[in-house]
Amino acid sequence: MSLFDHASPTGWQPLPLPGADLALWPHWLAMEEAATLLADLQATVPWEVHRIRIHGREVDSPRLSCWIGDPDATYVYSRTRFVPRPWLPSLANLRSRLEQACGTRFNSVLANLYRDGQDSMGWHSDNEPELGKRPVIASLSLGAERRFRLKPRQGGTRGDMRVITLGHGSLLRMAGDTQRHYVHDLPKTNAAIGPRINLTFRWIDPSPR
Repeated sequence: MSLFDHASPTGWQPLPLPGADLALWPHWLAMEEAATLLADLQATVPWEVHRIRIHGREVDSPRLSCWIGDPDATYVYSRTRFVPRPWLPSLANLRSRLEQACGTRFNSVLANLYRDGQDSMGWHSDNEPELGKRPVIASLSLGAERRFRLKPRQGGTRGDMRVITLGHGSLLRMAGDTQRHYVHDLPKTNAAIGPRINLTFRWIDPSPR
């Protein structure tokens, strides 16, 4: 049973999806706090263009990113090993608040900056060995509203796709077998929108089996 099987008085909304464990808090951060945090992170995070492998070729990622966490929270993504940068005070504070909200521990966060509607994230699952078999991922969105899509990893039709609108200050919690059964993406949009920062807090096993 999910911790969020029923909507709570504090604002969690369960998101029914077969075989997944999803919950959304549309206004986890107040608008003023979210706006302040967005501006602070845009200015203080050491943003980078990560290289990723697509169809056997290495290309620039279509967004800016930064891997932040405890010293031993190294992470391998798209055949690239990422060594975490030190915690910023604002993110360290968020970590403790999210641990309390989600009932688990986090030792790292992937920060992604989508500069406009043409920055995106392709279909993938957060299923690397370092994350464990049933990872809990807390995804906090700041800035422009974007569509977040999930679809079954195998089989299924377009009608099986679930689309979630992630707004400014919203928190999406993915847990259980979500990563085993589903892939997700953040598609491009031609709408004239501003920047968006997404923070995905997670636990990295320093010595995965």
